[in-house]
Parts: sequence; structure tokens; C-alpha cells
Amino acid sequence: MGDWWQRNIVEPGKLPLLLALAAFVLTFLITRLITRMIRAGKGPFRNVQTGELHIHHVVPGVVLTIIGGFGVVASGAEGWGSRLCAVLFGMGAGLVLDEFALILHLDDVYWSEAGRKSVEVVVLTAALVGLVLIGFSPFGVNDVSEGEEQGRAGVLLSVTGNFLVALIALSKGKTRTAIFGVIIPLIALVGAVRLARPGSPWARRFYGRRPRARAKARLRAYHHDRRWARPSRVLQDWIGGKPDEPTRALERH
Repeated sequence: MGDWWQRNIVEPGKLPLLLALAAFVLTFLITRLITRMIRAGKGPFRNVQTGELHIHHVVPGVVLTIIGGFGVVASGAEGWGSRLCAVLFGMGAGLVLDEFALILHLDDVYWSEAGRKSVEVVVLTAALVGLVLIGFSPFGVNDVSEGEEQGRAGVLLSVTGNFLVALIALSKGKTRTAIFGVIIPLIALVGAVRLARPGSPWARRFYGRRPRARAKARLRAYHHDRRWARPSRVLQDWIGGKPDEPTRALERH
């Protein structure tokens, strides 16, 4: 175990990334636990108020992210300074992304249906950082051969090709596929060759005069959403808490 840790984590310089990821996930989970307790009126925790101003935890999150980010840059890749700053950065990122929906909507939608975006972004971020941690590189650079590594043109061609494939998947309305495809190009390729989702830029541009393609795209999207929407919601509710009913959400505002 010690040899594996030294060879795969310490020597490649991935320890700060691992610490940042661990701090990110733990901070998010602890924050969600505390906010759920506040919501239920249990425990010693309460919302932070300054007069009538509610201080959201995105505020200390931004502060920690700035301190940790600049600290990592200033301290270099080695030493306990960079590791401490990586932890601070992970904590700050966890607090910030836990309120991603608030930033996106510029409104307190934490316990509303729109607040699900925060959980989705946190899970997506943790998954992507985890893939990088275990050895995947953006745009498939890790798949470049030794011969291509010796020539900048080969590397540039590979990166550009993978980027374009991910861009096609994104234009087809497959955001998650495109994002994961940046790390694992094969995933983006699958999204790029399949039918676009209805309403996506690709569908509006290329399916306008193809009624059969539009019908197939709508049918495939319907079956996909019907199959995966409920499991996704259950998982999000388990991680981040169930959103308020629409009437309760309106009462909060």
C-alpha cells in the first residue's frame, strides 16, 4: 500500500489534488447536513444574520477559495504549505458550489426545484476531479503516442479533434456527455454520433426540414428522461435533501 501511495499519489504530485477533492466532498456533505438540520429546526445550528441580511455560506466559500487558490500558486507544488492551501481551496469550492444555483439565478433558490442544480454541479465536479486524479487527462492527452508527444503538431491535432467532438456533443444538448468527454474522449464521441436532443442548437439547425429525425429525437429523449429522471431525482434528494413544494418555496420569498 505504501509503495502504491508513493508511486501513484506522492511522486506524480497529486497529493494536493487529492486533499482538495477530499476537502471539497467533505465540506459539501457537512454543509448539507447542517443546512438540513437548520431546515428541520434541529440541533444548535442557525442561519447567520447581520441585521436583516442573511449571510450565505457562499461568502466564506469565496474567501477560502481565493486564499487557497493564491496560496497554492504562491507556495509551489511541494511542501505542507501547498497541501494546506489545497485543503482551503477544496473547502471554499465546496461551499461555493453548494450554492451554485443561488449564483446562477441570483436568488435564494437553495431549497427550491432550481436548487437541484447545485447538487448536480457538485457531483459532476467531484467525478471529473476524480477522473483526473486516477490518471485521465483533458482532451485525451494521455492517449497520445510517444511519437506524437515528440511533435507539437501531433499533440495539437489530437487535442483539437477531441475538443471538436466534445463541442458537437454539447451542441446536441448533451452537456454531461460533453463535459465527461473532455476527460474521456470516447464518451464525447458517443454523444456526437447519436441523435441530438430536441431544442438543442444542432436539432434546430439540422432537423428543421427532417420531420422523421425530429420525431426520433423526441421519442429517444422521452424514453431517456423517463428512464433516468426519477433515479436522478432520488439520488439528488438523498445527497442534498428534497426541495420544498412549489407553494412552500413561494412562501419563503
